[in-house]
Amino acid sequence: MASFDSLLDKDGVRLTVDDAIATVTLTNPAKRNAQSPALWRALAEAGRLLPGTVRVVVLRAEGKSFSAGLDRQAFTPEGFDGEPSFIDLARGSDAELDAAIAEYQDGFTWWRRSDIVSVAAVQGHAIGAGFQLALACDLRVVADDVQFAMRETGLGLVPDLTGTHPLVGLVGYARALEICATGRFVQAEEAQRTGLANIAVPVGQLDDTVNELAAALLAAPRDALVETKALLQGASDRTYEEQRVAERAAQGRRLRDLAGLSD
Repeated sequence: MASFDSLLDKDGVRLTVDDAIATVTLTNPAKRNAQSPALWRALAEAGRLLPGTVRVVVLRAEGKSFSAGLDRQAFTPEGFDGEPSFIDLARGSDAELDAAIAEYQDGFTWWRRSDIVSVAAVQGHAIGAGFQLALACDLRVVADDVQFAMRETGLGLVPDLTGTHPLVGLVGYARALEICATGRFVQAEEAQRTGLANIAVPVGQLDDTVNELAAALLAAPRDALVETKALLQGASDRTYEEQRVAERAAQGRRLRDLAGLSD
């Protein structure tokens, strides 16, 4: 496969592309990949920079922890250099605060685009924003040392980086509420049993397992996978009959394409 140099490497995020596979890596292990607004903007930029050849995006993290969540510097009066502190944001208007949070969310929204499949490789701590970043992906492969936790509620906040929708979809309302309200750790066995993780493996096998999964995803014809993902993503918002109609329409497109009759 043709290899490309790094397309992005800044603010704790590196994007590399090797033909149909892109890898987004969190690169600040000294701080357990703690997150900041600059990192969120870099994640959003990585999504914009993806070449059209990419079919699978793998999200990894350097070090022993996937991400320890929001960098606590955000809660200090000085905040981050060159950034308004969260205290400053709270003093702004409702519209300004909403716009700031919406910008932060942009780094978490592109992972479920229908033209790609995203896979998070998660080891060690995935706390708060780290948990939500893993939830932003389509699939999660976890190491046996993984520790998910949603700590925002205990800090007087709410999870606001797009994690609540996939969490409820994966584990149901009652368990999602319990996880968020208590802030407890969810470890590998429970994560796999409840659907938070697709696969749980020993930490030494994490990279190889993710690579094998990426290869299996690439084995499916791209257009068929795109159509299938779109069908599954919309299923919960459709009635049974509406889903039948959507299946027929999608299959019609596939058959016409295979027969060379598509427009």
